[in-house]
Amino acid sequence: MQRRSLLAGLCAGAATAANAQNADTDWPQAPVRLVVPFAAGGPTDIPARLLADEMSRLLPQRVVVENRTGSGVLIGTDMVAKAPKDGQTLLYTTVGHAVLRAMFDRLPFDPVADFSPVALVGQVPLVALVNKDFPVRDFREFIALVRANPGRYDYASSGNGGAVHLGTELFLHQAGGLRMNHIAFRGSAPAMPEILSGRIPLILDVAATALPYAARGEVRALAISTPQRSPLAPDIPTFQESGVAGYEAYTWHMVMAPAGTPARTILAANAAVNRAVANPAVTNRMTELAIQVVRGSTPESSSDFLAREIAKWEPIVRAAGIRAG
Repeated sequence: MQRRSLLAGLCAGAATAANAQNADTDWPQAPVRLVVPFAAGGPTDIPARLLADEMSRLLPQRVVVENRTGSGVLIGTDMVAKAPKDGQTLLYTTVGHAVLRAMFDRLPFDPVADFSPVALVGQVPLVALVNKDFPVRDFREFIALVRANPGRYDYASSGNGGAVHLGTELFLHQAGGLRMNHIAFRGSAPAMPEILSGRIPLILDVAATALPYAARGEVRALAISTPQRSPLAPDIPTFQESGVAGYEAYTWHMVMAPAGTPARTILAANAAVNRAVANPAVTNRMTELAIQVVRGSTPESSSDFLAREIAKWEPIVRAAGIRAG
């Protein structure tokens, strides 16, 4: 029995070593660019760099973040779509990728056909914030007030067609067709003074930005977009608890490769992402950034997730008349 157990262990060890060697062989033999189509230092760039650093520690070649901004996310995304299909150029993108077809009449690439999802990294919930003196006690009262005064109240977003804008329009739709006026800003930072002053009553901001303001008592958090209460903020009710049936919304982070990249290279990249986010230090830092890490995602599950997100958000974009610019 001991001899059989020893042989089994040696075989398992040999298989693991072979898999690791294959992964190294399938990985590009030159540094890999992880293209982030957002500015350096922002809420998408920071976790991308965290992931790239950990992947660099695990892999034979370094993964280097490259910020390519311009025309929204189009320049950086187009660069990856047209990159060689060798695994040396990857895209780190968000929920905005799911609405590109609905927002633009023409694109230099196809957001679906020109990309192969590698791995879903994580999801970030949204939090409904109001000015601390706004005259409602909870989100149900807020909804009732807006319903009784269609078109009277404004809401802020961090940009046209971004997660904050999309999440708010989904809320207005699912709450029965509420009417509020959209005021777009270039990011959450310039929008927040308007909430703090009371000039604009509402923003559905990403949790990483929203929760510190709420913790300091500068604003009131009325609802969070997860289906159950989040461990990030267990005292904040969900939208569903507050009467918006079925509401669930996130921005998310996904790694993609150019379509046509060999399957073995996609699998090697997927394994590297999963190993990186499984590191407790990475998970803990992602949690600090309010990112709910997705463990064990596959290229197939990531593709299915993207298809569901496109089916969810494109009708909202079209119904709300959201256009680029």
